[in-house]
Amino acid sequence: MMSQPFELLRAQARWKHSETVFWLLVLAAPWVLSRHALIINEIAIVALFALSLDLILGFTGIVSLGHAAFLGMGAYVAALFCKFINPDPLLGLAVATVSATFLGAVCSLTILRGSDLTRLMVTLAMALILLELANKLDWLTGGADGLQGVMMGPVLGRFEFDLQGQTAAWYSIVVTLVMFVLARRLVKSPLGATLMAIRDNRLRAMAIGIPVSARLSLIYTVSAGIAGAAGGLLAQTTGFASLDVFAFDRSADVMLMLVIGGAGWLYGGIAGAVVFKILQDVLSSITQQYWMFWLGLFLVVLVMVGRDRLMRPQTWFKRGGA
Repeated sequence: MMSQPFELLRAQARWKHSETVFWLLVLAAPWVLSRHALIINEIAIVALFALSLDLILGFTGIVSLGHAAFLGMGAYVAALFCKFINPDPLLGLAVATVSATFLGAVCSLTILRGSDLTRLMVTLAMALILLELANKLDWLTGGADGLQGVMMGPVLGRFEFDLQGQTAAWYSIVVTLVMFVLARRLVKSPLGATLMAIRDNRLRAMAIGIPVSARLSLIYTVSAGIAGAAGGLLAQTTGFASLDVFAFDRSADVMLMLVIGGAGWLYGGIAGAVVFKILQDVLSSITQQYWMFWLGLFLVVLVMVGRDRLMRPQTWFKRGGA
């Protein structure tokens, strides 16, 4: 009887054929849709960012409006590392991820106490502090002008970044896939089950012996590292890092992506990122001034009609999947 929960977790962790087909199609997208490689690269990066927020919001119940702090940390560290130390993309990405992970470990101490409102204010304040710090250290970060002249070396010493964005798109997709696999393994493990128990009822989780504070600190740190990887990809593939990466808009947009795609299942962030970026690109090309109004109208319709009716494909992966 004791082995039944573990057998259930193993069954849920198994990859389904639909997931394999989905990721093969994603990997083929920069080649099939070569003219849209740049937007595909953007979608892959924001999907990774949304994945990082989903780990703490959807699976643990930690609300954050300052998740851009870790995105910005990863972006600036990757850009500075490339410009002053080594232009190797993978090495720079690793340093950016580790730096954001360390920042997440420090910030995790601030989210263990207080209510959801307190966490919202603390996380937002952290992003604003880093934004102002990057602005003041203009001799290092470029200040309001941003950090320019970031020239990345070839990926694995062979694949140069091209103007069409195909190499950047494949690079971002592969990194997103690796991070997704790691996140999927985490949430479908006994550790992931304890995180969802904390989300559903923290007092009950404490009563049955789950170390709530340690679990919250761990998942917040992991989430920060993944967000830092997204920031590193953003700086590396665009060759630029600016104060915009710390802006409140970044945190708000990724929250909207989870509203669109659904929090609590890892494909929700990916689905939300795809829909959000495509809508943003299409609507801004039609009406540059009022595209946010139409996007807001879509969100209202989404809430009124229901996500399940508008996004039936999510059931492909939710049946025992991520």
